[in-house]
Amino acid sequence: MKINIKMLVYILSTSMLIFIASVGYITTKSRQLVLEEAKEIANKNAHEYANLIKSELAADFKIVKTLAESGQAYQKIDWESWNNIFLEQQLHIITENPHYLAVATSWELNHIDPEWNKPFGRYLNGWVKDQNGVISRIETKLNTEGDELTSNYYKMKVSGNPMIVDPKLWSPTGKAEDAYINANISVPIKLGNTFIGLAGVDVDLQRFQNIIVKINPFQMSYAFLLSNDGTFVAHPNKELMGKLIGTEFPELTQQSHIIENIKDGLNFSFNYKNEYGQKDFYVFAPLVIDGIDTPWALAIVVPYNVITLKAKSILIKALLVSFIGLILLTIVIWIIARNITQPIVKVTNTLKDIAKGKIDESLKVTIRSKDEAGEMALALNTSIDGLNRKADFANHIGSGNITEELELLSDDDKLGQSLVGMRNSLLKAKSDEKKREQEDHKRRWANEGLAKFADILRRNNDNIDSLANDIIKNLVYYMNANQGGLFLLNDEEKSTVVFDLISAFAYDREKHHKKRIELGEGLIGTCAAEKSTIYLTEIPEDYIEITSGLGESSPNSLLIIPLKTENEILGVIELASFNKIKKYEIDFAEQVAESIASALKSVKINSKTSYLLEQSQQQAEEMAAQEEEMRQNMEELQATQEESTRRSDEITGILNGINKFLLKAEFDLNASLILANELFITKFGYTSNEIMGKEIEEFVAEKDVAKFQKILNTVMNGNSHQEITFLKDKAGNELKLVTSFTPVLINESFEKILFLAIDISDYQ
Repeated sequence: MKINIKMLVYILSTSMLIFIASVGYITTKSRQLVLEEAKEIANKNAHEYANLIKSELAADFKIVKTLAESGQAYQKIDWESWNNIFLEQQLHIITENPHYLAVATSWELNHIDPEWNKPFGRYLNGWVKDQNGVISRIETKLNTEGDELTSNYYKMKVSGNPMIVDPKLWSPTGKAEDAYINANISVPIKLGNTFIGLAGVDVDLQRFQNIIVKINPFQMSYAFLLSNDGTFVAHPNKELMGKLIGTEFPELTQQSHIIENIKDGLNFSFNYKNEYGQKDFYVFAPLVIDGIDTPWALAIVVPYNVITLKAKSILIKALLVSFIGLILLTIVIWIIARNITQPIVKVTNTLKDIAKGKIDESLKVTIRSKDEAGEMALALNTSIDGLNRKADFANHIGSGNITEELELLSDDDKLGQSLVGMRNSLLKAKSDEKKREQEDHKRRWANEGLAKFADILRRNNDNIDSLANDIIKNLVYYMNANQGGLFLLNDEEKSTVVFDLISAFAYDREKHHKKRIELGEGLIGTCAAEKSTIYLTEIPEDYIEITSGLGESSPNSLLIIPLKTENEILGVIELASFNKIKKYEIDFAEQVAESIASALKSVKINSKTSYLLEQSQQQAEEMAAQEEEMRQNMEELQATQEESTRRSDEITGILNGINKFLLKAEFDLNASLILANELFITKFGYTSNEIMGKEIEEFVAEKDVAKFQKILNTVMNGNSHQEITFLKDKAGNELKLVTSFTPVLINESFEKILFLAIDISDYQ
C-alpha cells in the first residue's frame, strides 16, 4: 500500500478503537465526576452556612460569657448596690439585641444571703420581652426546698460547664400558630472553682429559618438545622420545627447514627432511599462552639436524579461530538496524506545529491505549504545554506583570518561548534601569550619594588621621622601616585586611640601638616578600625575637607592601607592619584605595608625601651616612699579590724538571745519559707526538711485567713505590721501569737520578709 492509504487505514482503525473506549470511559467517569462534584458543592455549602450560623451563636455565647465573668465581681460592693448595677447591665443587653427574649442571672442564695445556710435555693433576677417587644423585670426565688436534679440548672451547677439548652417551641399567646422556636444559652458564674450561679439568655432562633430556606445549591435540594438532641431548629417544612428527627424519621436516624454523630461534632455524609423509593444524598456539617460541648449540625439534602441528570447530558453531547469528529477525521486524513507524499519525493531526491557530497544553491527545494512538509523543505534549505557558510568559514581560517565569525544553525550544530572551537583555540593561544607577558611585567615590577623598600627600611631605623619621610616619598614615586601621607598611632594618648600625620608628600615636595585622626573617624579612622584596605575611585570634591589630611587636591582614586603586624595596627598610609590604581599595584602596596609596619614597630620598641629605662629608675625611688606610707596604713587598718571583730561578737550575742526567746522565720517575696530558727520549727511541729518552702498561708488559722491577707498586702507594700494573730501547727492546733512582719531591704531593694513572734496561747 502507498503512504496515503496506509495513513487512512491505520489512523481510522485506531480512532475507532479510541472512540469505543472513550464512550465507555466517559459514561463511567462523567457519572463519577458529577457525583463527586455535587457532593463537594453540597459539603462546601453546608460548611459555609454552618460557619455563618455558628458565628451567630458564638456571638451570643460570648455576650453571655462576658456577663458571667462580670458577675464574679459582686463581692467588691454590697449586694443591693451590685444587684442594681448588674440589673442595668442585663437591661442594656436585652435592649441592644432584638433577638433576645430574656436576659437573667440565677444566684445561689447561700452566696448572697448571709442568713441562708442551705446548699440549695437560688435567686432569679433579670428581664423578659413579651410578643409586643415590651421589656419587664422578673425576680423570684427558686429551688428553696431542694435542687431539681433533672434540670439544666442543676446539670451546670454540677459540671460547671456552659451549655446551649436544646430548643423548644414557645407561644407568647398560648396558640400553636403563634409559637416560635427558641433556645437558652447559659454560662456558670464562678469564684475560683466554686459555682455561685449562672447567666443566661433566651434566644429567638427564627432568624436561622431565613438562612435555611435560601440554601439550595441544586434544583430540588433543601437544608435543615438540628440541635444537639436532634430537634429541628429550622426546616423548609415549618411543621417539623421543634420536633425531634428521631421521632419524625426513626429509620433514617437509626440507620445513619445521626444523633450520635451530631453529639460527637462529626462531619459526615451518606446516601438514603426515601419512602418514595428515590435516593437522596445527605451531608452534615457540625456547629462546634469553643467552650460548649453540645454541638449542633446543619444538613443539606440533594436528590440523586438531579445529580445524574447532568451526567446523562454530558454523555449524549460526547457521543454526538465523537461521531461528527470521526467523519471529519476521515476527510482530513485523506487530504493530508496526498499533501505529504508529493513533498517527500522532492526532498528524497535532494538528500541523495547531498549524500554524494554536492553542495550548491541549485539543490534547494521549493515547497509553498506551511505544514510539516514545508518545515521539512525549509530545514533542508537551511542545512544547505549552513554547509555553504561553513565551507567559506573554513577557507577564511585557512588563510589566517582567525577573527572571522560563524553563525551557528542551533545549539546542536556540532560541525559549526567544532569549527568555532578550532578558531577559539587559535585566539586563546594568542591571548595567553599576551597575558604571560603582562604577568611577567607585574611580577618583575613588584619584586623590584619590594627589594627597593627593603633597602629603605634598613636605613634611618633609629629615627622614625626620617624613616617615615623616606617611605612616603619613595612610595608615591614608585606607585606613580600624586600625593601621599603616613599616619602613625600615638602611644602617648591613653584616653582615646588617635593617629598623627607624621609625614606627607605631594607634587615633589614634603608637606609637614600636623593632623590628628581618631579611630573610626573618616576613611583613615575606618581603615584603622576595620584593619582592611580601602580603595575608592569616586571621590567627592570636598573629600579633603571631610575626612582626609592630605591638603586641597581632588584625586580620582584613593588607596588607604593599614600598617599592621600580627593583627596590631601601627598606622595608616594614604595614597591619592589622578590615575586608576591597578589590582596588582594594590597587592604590592599591601605587601610593602606589612614590611613598613614591622620596621616601624622595631623603631618604636627601641625608642620605648630607652624611655622605660629612665622611667624604671624614677619609679624605684617613688616605690620606696610608697612602702613607708603603706606600712602606716596597715597599722591603722589593723586597729579598725579589731574594733569590727568586737562589734560582730556583740551582734552575734544579740541574735542568739532573739533565737532563744522569739519564733523567727524568713519568707521570700512569693511568701515561701526560706529560713526558720529551731524554736519556730519546734513550735509548729515540723522537721527542718518538711517546713522549708511552705507557703505562709499554710500556717494561718481558718478564722484569720481574711485578716492575714490584709497584713500580707501591707508588708508587700513595704510597711511593717504587728498584731495578735492566730496560726496553726502541723496538727491543725491553733496558736495565739504576738506577731511582727517586717520587710527587709538590701541596697534599697525589697528582698524578703522577716517574721518574729511570741507564743501567748497559754495567756488568756
